[in-house]
Amino acid sequence: MLILVVGAGVVGLACGRALALRGHEVIVAEAEGGIGTGVSSRNSEVIHGGMYYPAGSLRARHCVAGRRLLYAYCASHGVPHAKTGKLIVAATEPERAKIAAIHRQGVANGVEGLELLDGVQARRLEPNLACTAALLSPETGIVDSHALMLALQGDLEAHGGALAVHTPVERLVRDGAGWVAVFGGAAPGDLAVDAVVNAASFGAHALAAATEGYPAGRVPRLVLAKGNYFGCLGRPAFTRLIYPAPVEGGLGIHLTLDLAGRMRFGPDVEWIDAPDYEVDPGRGALFYAAIRRYWPDLPDDALFADYAGIRPKLSGPGQPAVDFVIDGPAEHGLSGLVQMFGIESPGLTSSLSLAEDVADRLGA
Repeated sequence: MLILVVGAGVVGLACGRALALRGHEVIVAEAEGGIGTGVSSRNSEVIHGGMYYPAGSLRARHCVAGRRLLYAYCASHGVPHAKTGKLIVAATEPERAKIAAIHRQGVANGVEGLELLDGVQARRLEPNLACTAALLSPETGIVDSHALMLALQGDLEAHGGALAVHTPVERLVRDGAGWVAVFGGAAPGDLAVDAVVNAASFGAHALAAATEGYPAGRVPRLVLAKGNYFGCLGRPAFTRLIYPAPVEGGLGIHLTLDLAGRMRFGPDVEWIDAPDYEVDPGRGALFYAAIRRYWPDLPDDALFADYAGIRPKLSGPGQPAVDFVIDGPAEHGLSGLVQMFGIESPGLTSSLSLAEDVADRLGA
């Protein structure tokens, strides 16, 4: 089969790789000039454990399975990564109950090694930490997301697949049992393929709406949630990732480390109507207040505006979080088509597992 994957973020590249490894001809089409220019390169680069998500959900299943696959893949392909571990911390009794519930959910999801700690035990691990209780997740880590995507691209191409940049797919037209993809850009044209995977992230909804025969009612609402990040001057005060109890729309302003050991904080949640990657330095006051709940010794003037990412969510303020949506032939009735919506966190962690799921749904 000739299969077109739309979108060269980490999920699209993983899908392309999985399909190429199964012996198919694969083209990954990307509207921008390179791989991973959107969600995949503007995040915390965390390998998530999988304890936040409802049991049986796509997020829970693919995060846990994907994490295991991802660690093995990084080790076998020389992708820089580190299993740092993480503490989810509580400063109040309601937050203590919240992290206890996260612990129960993680156990139900099959997350290994989770351990509830009191404040004294947590401070033995991280002396600069302030909390009354914490949940230790030893399986959480960090990864060089761009190196990961380069490795996935390398596997794709080594197995006969191709990457086509500056190639926006504008619509999909039914062609017998297959599809014709209509391209725009500097070299417009069309291509007949046997199957299509729509992994276009922010563009997935528009492409689904421009897919002949695909019911408009199956295209969910796209909600944009901007996450701002601030860097931190000085030596790292922690050796593990530090997360507060979750907040509406995200996991709270947490401390992550990059592979050089530098600290960065974020993301917050800023609901927006259109893409905007500028970080307002004035948001720093919110960051200082949030961070000092678990690191009271954060020095004045230590934070600086760094970068921002945008999550392609399917639910907005005040609404419960919505699971990943993977809409395949068994669901919508059109052969050779998989639509993917709302693939935000933990999409990077889940990418290799999601790719196998997509290939299975195509019967590939």
